[in-house]
Amino acid sequence: RCRRRRTKVKSSPTNNGRGPRILVGMSGGVDSSVAALLLLEAGYDVSGITMRLKPRHILSGEQAAAMEREIADAAAVCAKLGIAHFAPDFSAAFEKNVIGAFISAYSAGETPNPCFLCNQTIKFGVMLDWALENGFDKIATGHYAEIALENGRALLKRSPDKKDQSYFLSGLTPAQLSRTVIPLNRMGKAEARALAERHGLPVAKKPDSQEICFIPDNNYISFLERFGGSLPGPGNFVSPDGAVLGRHGGIYRYTIGHRKGLGVTFGEPRFVTGIDSVKNTVTLGRDGDRYTTEVRLRALNLIAADALEGPVWVEAKVRYAAKPDRALLTPAGANTARLVFDTPQRAVTPGQVAALYTGDYVLGSGIITR
Repeated sequence: RCRRRRTKVKSSPTNNGRGPRILVGMSGGVDSSVAALLLLEAGYDVSGITMRLKPRHILSGEQAAAMEREIADAAAVCAKLGIAHFAPDFSAAFEKNVIGAFISAYSAGETPNPCFLCNQTIKFGVMLDWALENGFDKIATGHYAEIALENGRALLKRSPDKKDQSYFLSGLTPAQLSRTVIPLNRMGKAEARALAERHGLPVAKKPDSQEICFIPDNNYISFLERFGGSLPGPGNFVSPDGAVLGRHGGIYRYTIGHRKGLGVTFGEPRFVTGIDSVKNTVTLGRDGDRYTTEVRLRALNLIAADALEGPVWVEAKVRYAAKPDRALLTPAGANTARLVFDTPQRAVTPGQVAALYTGDYVLGSGIITR
């Protein structure tokens, strides 16, 4: 976490004397706005925070204006609710922990999940630190998931809604979860939007954002080439047996499962099935080469247990949109583990997150490695 000396803030004067103080992370969207509304109605002393995360030097004038509109939208919701709103600048921490890690992963031939990293280090790291240092008891977000306190331990459960976001929160610790409230825990997206409209929140009809927040056009290759410094250069496409098939334009341009725009043709579909940053090669295989039953994990994070005492059956998702599948999770050393699936998994991608479930509970997660 990045700790800095900060100016203390004061509680909203309209909320003094209410319940515990909760700071709601507000993006200017519907979900976080409804989270603030629900907490206020429940009697908490609520304030909102919109973090300035994107470094100004990576933003065009249009992108900087869009960021200010997001902050203004969140401030308008807070004004409607009669609560305080803060907008501190955490862009240095975001650039180091999220953007820097994003660039490093692609340079190493991996495909990172920046939202997962942001939750670990910024929303439930820097923002939580700021909240506690400024007299708040807990933070809250507009995620779709559930926190349960059982036997003195904060646990994470998936939401019954199809928008369940427990996957992105699976890197959190019990300590972080114990200081967090998730008001939308068992609410559906449609219900949240209807609630926003019923209370006249100014963002009620605002569409959801789908892109990586610091790459609004979703062109990550252009972003890496502008801000990634010294990126890996061209190298060889190779077959699974090592035969050279052609030349690639840099390993950061590809991810596992990639098919279109390879620049080489074979008369049959070929897919990226491996990326080797040491040899600077990209392996192209056939459809069957995309599947595997064994997945290795690093940076293992456990929520529902202090340690793995031995192999345990779990349901695991190797990407957010994947269906959870049964797998045997086996410890393999310090903060590492191995997953062996009953069913072969398609395009398992180093750098992505494998979220681990036991029933509705999130056991934890790990980063997929080679």
